[in-house]
Amino acid sequence: MSTTKTRINISLSDDITDALAKLARRDGMPQATKAARLLETALEIEEDQVWDKIAKRRDTKNARYLSHKTVWK
Repeated sequence: MSTTKTRINISLSDDITDALAKLARRDGMPQATKAARLLETALEIEEDQVWDKIAKRRDTKNARYLSHKTVWK
Protein backbone atom coordinates (compact mmCIF):
# COMPACT_ATOMS: atom_id res chain seq x y z
CA MET A 1 0.00 0.00 0.00
CA SER A 2 1.54 3.29 -1.07
CA THR A 3 1.13 6.53 0.79
CA THR A 4 0.72 10.10 -0.36
CA LYS A 5 2.70 11.40 2.60
CA THR A 6 6.41 12.12 2.41
CA ARG A 7 8.50 10.05 4.79
CA ILE A 8 11.60 11.43 6.48
CA ASN A 9 14.17 9.79 8.72
CA ILE A 10 15.31 11.72 11.77
CA SER A 11 17.54 10.87 14.70
CA LEU A 12 16.18 11.73 18.13
CA SER A 13 17.90 11.85 21.48
CA ASP A 14 16.69 9.42 24.13
CA ASP A 15 14.98 12.26 26.01
CA ILE A 16 13.04 13.38 22.94
CA THR A 17 12.13 9.78 22.08
CA ASP A 18 10.77 9.22 25.59
CA ALA A 19 8.82 12.49 25.56
CA LEU A 20 7.35 11.72 22.14
CA ALA A 21 6.30 8.24 23.27
CA LYS A 22 4.62 9.62 26.40
CA LEU A 23 2.78 12.34 24.49
CA ALA A 24 1.62 9.89 21.82
CA ARG A 25 0.41 7.43 24.47
CA ARG A 26 -1.36 10.23 26.37
CA ASP A 27 -3.17 11.34 23.21
CA GLY A 28 -3.86 7.80 21.98
CA MET A 29 -2.09 8.08 18.65
CA PRO A 30 0.96 6.61 16.93
CA GLN A 31 4.29 8.30 17.58
CA ALA A 32 4.65 9.23 13.91
CA THR A 33 1.29 11.02 13.95
CA LYS A 34 2.20 12.88 17.14
CA ALA A 35 5.58 13.86 15.67
CA ALA A 36 3.89 15.15 12.51
CA ARG A 37 1.42 17.22 14.53
CA LEU A 38 4.18 18.66 16.69
CA LEU A 39 6.11 19.61 13.53
CA GLU A 40 3.00 21.31 12.13
CA THR A 41 2.65 23.32 15.33
CA ALA A 42 6.33 24.26 15.30
CA LEU A 43 6.09 25.44 11.69
CA GLU A 44 3.05 27.58 12.52
CA ILE A 45 4.99 29.17 15.39
CA GLU A 46 7.94 29.84 13.06
CA GLU A 47 5.61 31.45 10.52
CA ASP A 48 4.05 33.63 13.24
CA GLN A 49 7.51 34.79 14.30
CA VAL A 50 8.38 35.77 10.72
CA TRP A 51 5.13 37.75 10.32
CA ASP A 52 5.71 39.39 13.70
CA LYS A 53 9.20 40.46 12.63
CA ILE A 54 7.81 41.96 9.41
CA ALA A 55 5.04 43.76 11.29
CA LYS A 56 7.46 45.20 13.85
CA ARG A 57 9.67 46.51 11.06
CA ARG A 58 6.69 48.27 9.48
CA ASP A 59 5.25 49.59 12.75
CA THR A 60 7.13 52.86 13.06
CA LYS A 61 6.29 56.14 14.73
CA ASN A 62 5.60 57.87 11.42
CA ALA A 63 3.83 54.96 9.76
CA ARG A 64 1.30 55.89 7.10
CA TYR A 65 -2.00 54.12 7.53
CA LEU A 66 -4.25 53.24 4.63
CA SER A 67 -7.95 52.55 4.83
CA HIS A 68 -9.29 49.14 3.92
CA LYS A 69 -11.14 50.72 0.99
CA THR A 70 -7.95 52.31 -0.36
CA VAL A 71 -5.93 49.12 -0.08
CA TRP A 72 -8.47 46.96 -1.91
CA LYS A 73 -9.11 49.31 -4.88
